[in-house]
Amino acid sequence: MATTTLRELNGFDETPASLADSTLILVDYQNTYVGGVMELEGWQAALDSAAALLGRAREAGTKVIHVINDGGEGTPYDIRAEIGRIHPSVAPVEGEPVVVKKAPNAFVDTDLAEHVDAAGNKDVIVAGFMTHMCVTFTAEGAFLRGNRPTVVADACATRPLRSIGTELTADQIHRSALATISDLYGVVVESGKSLT
Repeated sequence: MATTTLRELNGFDETPASLADSTLILVDYQNTYVGGVMELEGWQAALDSAAALLGRAREAGTKVIHVINDGGEGTPYDIRAEIGRIHPSVAPVEGEPVVVKKAPNAFVDTDLAEHVDAAGNKDVIVAGFMTHMCVTFTAEGAFLRGNRPTVVADACATRPLRSIGTELTADQIHRSALATISDLYGVVVESGKSLT
């Protein structure tokens, strides 16, 4: 039986962000996650949803910010190599900044906050890879600095993990991360199609 969320206890607004009045933060849609050692389950469906969300956001005039993780030369997160580049289906266009980070919270030691503030929107829409890591911690970072995050579930994906001797499926990890976000840090919507 589900319990009362921390958001409900605090009386936080549960209205999802609107595209016209928000900033879209796309997190780590890098080739890192579409093959090889870090390949995510469901990455193609999530990437398709992200591309559709990005298209709708551009049509609505939404400010778009891309975030990538730089793990250093020779790593699966090497942004100087093809493996670390943003997937072409959600590649930035002119005028869309790319923020380079080294921590799961994209606000740590980056200029993401400056870009978000310059856009002038309290609401941010967050989607990306991986649900349980950089999406969760970037949503938390946005919440802690006073923004109002909405996370798009079907535009996120993750991978199976082992914890305390138990194998957890990617879907379990994904849903658990979204539950963490929706308990306190932000609104979670199933699909970007629901955002107006």
